[in-house]
Amino acid sequence: MDLTAVAKPCSFGDKGTSDVVLRLRNSEGRPEWFYSHSSVLVSKSGFFADRLSNPGSGSCIEIHCSDSTYDHHVNLLRLLYLPTNSLLDSLDSVQSALGVLPLAIAFRCENITNCCIQYLEAVPWEDKEEEQIVKEVLKLGPVAMPILARIQPVDLSATKSVFISAVRFATSIGGSCPPFGDELKTSAQEQVEFMLGGDEDTPLVTADNEVKSVVKSGLSQVCSLFENELSSFLLVPDITAETAETRILQCLSDVEWMCNILPKMDLMKDFVCSWGEMSRKILEIVEDKKLDNAMWVLKVKLIEVTGKVLEAVGYGNVILPAPCRVQLLKTWLPYIRKIKPLLDAKADEDTDFPYKMDEDLCQSIEGAIVSLVLALPSNDQADILSDWMKTEQLKYPDLSEAFEVWCYRTKSAKRRLMEGLDRVGNTTISL
Repeated sequence: MDLTAVAKPCSFGDKGTSDVVLRLRNSEGRPEWFYSHSSVLVSKSGFFADRLSNPGSGSCIEIHCSDSTYDHHVNLLRLLYLPTNSLLDSLDSVQSALGVLPLAIAFRCENITNCCIQYLEAVPWEDKEEEQIVKEVLKLGPVAMPILARIQPVDLSATKSVFISAVRFATSIGGSCPPFGDELKTSAQEQVEFMLGGDEDTPLVTADNEVKSVVKSGLSQVCSLFENELSSFLLVPDITAETAETRILQCLSDVEWMCNILPKMDLMKDFVCSWGEMSRKILEIVEDKKLDNAMWVLKVKLIEVTGKVLEAVGYGNVILPAPCRVQLLKTWLPYIRKIKPLLDAKADEDTDFPYKMDEDLCQSIEGAIVSLVLALPSNDQADILSDWMKTEQLKYPDLSEAFEVWCYRTKSAKRRLMEGLDRVGNTTISL
């Protein structure tokens, strides 16, 4: 076969001008003949160039393929006949390109390989397609790795930059972006949570001083917005107005979101301190007479957030001086003691009343309060327990466990004191 002859225009399957027959045989032995041209095969495929350069190759080449790849083999043969500048436009789906790519690599068809890679790198992928693409690319090796550029790990500086931008958007630093501000902010919050989800780069990003500074600014921003909305609420002519209530609840939702993510960044102490600073003002507004029979959802949400603060402090995850812990308890304990029976009474009156402190919330708050009380200096414990026993609401939170421990410790302390005095006295007499 003369491979040096000048190539003439030819088309795939043209029997009249064909000088090579390709026979595809699948796993079931089904054969099909394709009339081809050595000039095209040699110029477009390293595999065929090697085969046809062998004097004993003959004019028939048999190719084995499976049923699943049969159509992709035929597609590859058709692509060999297209001009290079038309290859990319001829690819019409992820599946076809992904099917042809391993064959193009195996048959050493450089132009087709490059076009399949370029196509797959650029087009959108469905979720199922992405899994399949990753699986196939890993089989094909380095030559196909450019396809995975969109899912390759980014460097730390890029991750940090995206994280900071997401936090700024999630906390409205720089203002909101109407008309889709709330939706985009919620999306940013979800992405920040996802990025904090235990990736190996997460500790490196969250430990960065610039990241921490932005997150602290975000905390200050959401707390300030909540405080401002709440402060202006009592000035609204109609406190039942849905718009005003929605704004407050959205702001509180942002505060609660910060409460959820900050422990993952070792910044929960900042949240606890911020919550402590604005607690008095919050309760002054919420306990205003105008809100006696309104904003139940806000009241329950405040207890939920406070519960997380009490847990953080009570179980030692956030370390605060004793005076701060006492202040936290004395600020919120009376409110919790007051609101729980009110919510229960509302629920008894109306079985459809949705705003309740569920059992898990009640237990977690009660456990945190008991733990917090028991870690206070004895005199502070005595003050809180004395106040608890003077109230009508002894059932919740139930501090009987803390009272029992305090009594035992008090007796033990007195006994230790007396024993110490006896030892001192005996020492004096012996002298």
